[in-house]
Amino acid sequence: MGTISVQSFLFDFLKVVINATYLWLPAIAVFFTWKFWLYYVRLQSVEKIDWVLLEIKLPREITKSPAAMEIIFNTMHQTRSGNAVLRLWEGFQTVWFSLEIASFGGQIHFYIYTQKGFKGLIEHQIYAQYPGIEIEEVEDYTKNVLTHNEIDKFYAAEFELEREDAYPIKTYVDYGLDKLQNEDEQKNDPITSLLEFMGSLKKSEQMWFQIMVRSTKNKKWKESGKALVDKIMKRDKEKDTGEMVNFASLAISPGERLVVEAIERNISKIAFDVCIRTAYFAGKDDYRGPIRGILTGLMKQYNSANLNGFGLINATSYVDYFFPKTRHNWKKKRMFDAYVKRSSFYAPHTRKLFVLNTEELATIYHFPGSVARTPTLSRIESKKGEPPATLPV
Repeated sequence: MGTISVQSFLFDFLKVVINATYLWLPAIAVFFTWKFWLYYVRLQSVEKIDWVLLEIKLPREITKSPAAMEIIFNTMHQTRSGNAVLRLWEGFQTVWFSLEIASFGGQIHFYIYTQKGFKGLIEHQIYAQYPGIEIEEVEDYTKNVLTHNEIDKFYAAEFELEREDAYPIKTYVDYGLDKLQNEDEQKNDPITSLLEFMGSLKKSEQMWFQIMVRSTKNKKWKESGKALVDKIMKRDKEKDTGEMVNFASLAISPGERLVVEAIERNISKIAFDVCIRTAYFAGKDDYRGPIRGILTGLMKQYNSANLNGFGLINATSYVDYFFPKTRHNWKKKRMFDAYVKRSSFYAPHTRKLFVLNTEELATIYHFPGSVARTPTLSRIESKKGEPPATLPV
């Protein structure tokens, strides 16, 4: 029996594939039609959502720790995903929110971007935790930036976790802010550095900071956390009785013990899919060349050498190959559009997401106490003892 050449084999294989076109071509057509349909109905669903931007106006004195913000995030953990008809025919998608801080020439503002149907829920929860705060529905600040004649330079970037989601970042608990603190102790608040930088911006500069959140259905991060703990503890899963870990009986180092405790605390709380991004604008003469390094430094406060931290991705840095100027401009437009449309989870701009629990989120986004003395941080003079009587129930 003669040997079959590679060319002969490939030719025969190609004939079989072509002859079977009536089998595989319809299947491929159905697959891509279905994918296009899902993209279309989801995009239509997103565009029909009625959004509002709420500005959070802070009082002179806030004595609450970030734990108050964590309670608010617990109520924002909306897991409803709809039935099959809603999801596949009408494009219904899990609710998401955007937590934002913006500085316009050094004037700092806190915002929450939400679907109109959840406005009352968010207002109730914020007033309950921060009675002196005022909340106002305002115009979307991102719509006016293109009319700002002084803006010449633009830089944008997103952040990612440097390790597996199960490893936590450095949180407000690690900073000792989990209880009511005196003023000296509040100076440890890591959000202060971000506010100080945003407050230092010149007239032609703007900086936007956005945290997109959606309740996660990802169970792998918890499973990963349990596996990491088992690996460190060198436990045999088959012998695991489910009892609390007795550290005294285990031959692990103090550092390993801290890692185990941090991971177990991390995966014990509810969590969100997250995308964090920032955008920076400036006039030609005021543009800060080392902005990438500045942003990296501001986020390093949440980094822990033996746990987790943030790194920059998708930056609009200049490239030096294949039509660099054109590609650079395209990327800046895409990044700007993604921010304005608050798009991360669904079309038109999807992202690789990571998981943060409520404690981690409350560390990055909360309303700072009076120790944050940034002069340009907008504060209100009067206090409200209770929410407005007209707040919808």
